[in-house]
Amino acid sequence: MTLTKREIHIMWQAFLTQQHLQLQAGRLTERTPVWGLASFAEGFVSVLGEHGLLQASGADAAKFLHNQLSNDVENLTPTAVRRAAYCTPKGRMSASLVYWRVGDFIHLQLSQSLLAAVQKRLSMFIMRAQAKLTDISASTVCFGLGGSAAATALQNWFPVLPSASDLHVSNDYGTLLRCPDAAGVARYQWWCPLALADAAWSTLQTTLTVTNSADWNLSEISAGIATINALTSEKFVPQMVNFELIGGVNFRKGCYPGQEIVARSQYLGKLKRRTILAEISGVGLAAGDELFKAGAADQPCGAIVNVEALDASRSLALLEMTLADQQEGQIHCGSPAGPLAQMLSLPYEIADITR
Repeated sequence: MTLTKREIHIMWQAFLTQQHLQLQAGRLTERTPVWGLASFAEGFVSVLGEHGLLQASGADAAKFLHNQLSNDVENLTPTAVRRAAYCTPKGRMSASLVYWRVGDFIHLQLSQSLLAAVQKRLSMFIMRAQAKLTDISASTVCFGLGGSAAATALQNWFPVLPSASDLHVSNDYGTLLRCPDAAGVARYQWWCPLALADAAWSTLQTTLTVTNSADWNLSEISAGIATINALTSEKFVPQMVNFELIGGVNFRKGCYPGQEIVARSQYLGKLKRRTILAEISGVGLAAGDELFKAGAADQPCGAIVNVEALDASRSLALLEMTLADQQEGQIHCGSPAGPLAQMLSLPYEIADITR
């Protein structure tokens, strides 16, 4: 039986009410953050309502997406999880996506703030292809969880877990993605059918610490994984946010919108702009806010890609700017007199690669 949108909405609201959860703009915010504490490493769980999910179906779905995204879709294996950029003709990232195959369907995860626009734009180019894009965000719940206790907890539904990052397992309980570790902590995303979410959440919170969505975002930032949302859409070429370094660009595949610009950025000389991990001595900042080099207040030198508060006075962020500015001078965030950024090491090497 297919549920109506109204019935799905009622089920979603019932789930939130029964579990005493309040989401603000998709974020679970009323719980105490545990990032950096022992309870984060031991086991945590949160609701990630900022993520949206598209389902691509039809005989031509893989071929169609292959011609639209920066990574290989046609040769996507049944257990692989990949990243891709959806770019404008000028090579700027409209959205960042995580995608995987379940049976005859391809699922694409992206910021909920961009889902409607991306779905509309992609659908404009389907034309005669046998492909269809459906927003299934409301019929599934995304749990973000991790830590040493998470694997044991998840075996209630997934007896065999993904053996490494960027793999998934799928069954009647949904899809479990193994995400890259952050600060040495194993992390998973579980896209759970809405009808099962209430019982699953009740069980998970008995062994895992319920925490804010912010903790998951901090773990993504710590892992150096950039997420494009409505505030940063069309601001960056993929390499500017290190996207090819985390497997988001395949330079050997065929054409896609913006491919010439992306390839030219890679092959014509050393890349001069990159994203760095940083701690900021302030809060209240947002993705897309400008960066300013001390002594050069008239011209921004970069932008915040992602940012999340660590506590009442500090934030963790991914900052995009020139390599020279990363190595020299002081960087103010948000305004020429804004809080200073302290550069930190990413968990991967910044290197110019082609693949």
